[in-house]
Amino acid sequence: MDQAREQLREVFGFGDFRGRQAEVVERVMDGCSTLGVMPTGAGKSLTYQLPATLLHGTCIVISPLIALMHDQLRAARANGIRAATLTSADADWRETMDAFRAGALDLLYVAPERASQPSFCDLLTAAPLAMFAIDEAHCVSEWGHDFRPDYRQLRPLMDRFGDVPRLALTATADAHTRSDIMAQLGIPDEGLVVAGFERPNIRYAIRHRDNPVRQLTQLMEDHPGPGIIYAPTRRKVEDLAAKLAAATGRPVLPYHAGLEPGTRARHQAEFVASEEVVMVATIAFGMGIDKPDVRFVAHAGIPKSIEAYYQETGRAGRDGDPAQATMLWGAEDFARARMRLAEMPEDRREGDRKRLDTLANLVETAGCRRAILLRHFGEDPPQTCGNCDNCLDAPEVIDATEVARKFLSAAYRTGQSFGFGHLQKVLTGADDERVLAKGHDHLTVFGIVEGEEAALLRPVSRALQARGALVATEHGGLTLGGDARDILKGEASVLMVKPPKQARRGRKSRSGSSGGGVNPVGDPLFDALRELRRQLAIEGQVPPYLIFHDATLREFTATRPATLAEMGSIAGVGAKKLDAYGEQFLDCIRQH
Repeated sequence: MDQAREQLREVFGFGDFRGRQAEVVERVMDGCSTLGVMPTGAGKSLTYQLPATLLHGTCIVISPLIALMHDQLRAARANGIRAATLTSADADWRETMDAFRAGALDLLYVAPERASQPSFCDLLTAAPLAMFAIDEAHCVSEWGHDFRPDYRQLRPLMDRFGDVPRLALTATADAHTRSDIMAQLGIPDEGLVVAGFERPNIRYAIRHRDNPVRQLTQLMEDHPGPGIIYAPTRRKVEDLAAKLAAATGRPVLPYHAGLEPGTRARHQAEFVASEEVVMVATIAFGMGIDKPDVRFVAHAGIPKSIEAYYQETGRAGRDGDPAQATMLWGAEDFARARMRLAEMPEDRREGDRKRLDTLANLVETAGCRRAILLRHFGEDPPQTCGNCDNCLDAPEVIDATEVARKFLSAAYRTGQSFGFGHLQKVLTGADDERVLAKGHDHLTVFGIVEGEEAALLRPVSRALQARGALVATEHGGLTLGGDARDILKGEASVLMVKPPKQARRGRKSRSGSSGGGVNPVGDPLFDALRELRRQLAIEGQVPPYLIFHDATLREFTATRPATLAEMGSIAGVGAKKLDAYGEQFLDCIRQH
């Protein structure tokens, strides 16, 4: 491990390991198979890249997406690591295979589809192997949120090389999924290393979706750096991208599977290389992006699951700087999600229902968002985190049980086939032609809600749908479900956040006030260093963050190194980067 720490300093430019990196690296160096569960941004890739530079043979990295492999390839080569990819998009596959056979590669990245082919297994017999690294390992589990059947074929391949250690890595796996991953990949129980799920630099906020273009425009104004906005459909992606570009004047690009492949690739390349582009995308986008300086991730609707939410919001702030995660939700999101539950295989339905209930609890809670998230993954967090909307601006909680009982009663007595608008008219005693035609003006629930209670009907309806007590039918009607009967009988209560009189602007979430400004001190040297980095990135045709992260540039600004030796002692400055860029950054510092 002394040698590993020297290599960490020399190649990657870091003085020591973070979190439980050292434990994972030590197990790998000792030849022990391991599952590392580490939060996004905790340096998972270092746990196989570093040993690969020290061990005899090549590390075979199984990764699910070509874009992700190419991002990691660029990052590895920027640090002087001998790396290559073997994918359908690579024209130099012959040279790569020759380099592997010659023992000239530290890392070889492949997709699971290729790894499961007999020809690839034959190739691996031609040179020594240091280890197998399985990235995004939750894809191997049917309980994971991104199940990929080809991951199931990795065990037979690795068993052919039984003495080669295996390192599986994921940021997103609850206890059930972790157990399944280890069983599927042949990793012993003692090989589990859980580094935790906490991402303290991310600020979580969840709002009801009332005017998404206005709400997202405000978010983009508050956070001027790169961002990702997830939308539920291709049509919504296109619509939001166009409207946000017009409203903000910022570069906003769409991304979804229906775009022409060349357009998709171009938009992704622009996003990766830029320091201001916002991508509006379906969930098809993101896993293949290893961009550390994403300043915000927004959801224009609820994600598929609590695991998906954690994974997607985890794409913000990988560089450790403050970042924002905002979700905008509506009752119709939960209605669609509960309809999808009914279409799922029965053996998965209960687990997915629990995940959706956890998501509903996250949305509806008046307590700490982070605590709910972390408890889902088996952690025991503090009651408050100090960095989510509810902890920063505690909402008022009201008992809406009586209004909820009236609403549920109206849904039941009208035959469980009418939507919110009709039920609202019945409850408030509206002189409505359809209400009269149906005879609903003669029901005991007609006109029993007025005044302040009437203002609570819509938020109560949302809350009941989120928790599953009301379920929307395919024709838009509302039917009783979940614990509706317990609420009607007085055996369950409905506590909810009191709706604000008007939408809060969320000043506390602004990047400047939360310490997340790119240049919080306003030093002109920092801006000059960023401009130099931008020019070098254009010349080298690489993303700016592959040269130096903002955190490293801030350290340059604060310490103003005068020599290469002084610059080389700063975190993030490895030997190859110092040699490639050191003098130019020193010149810039001297000019200031």
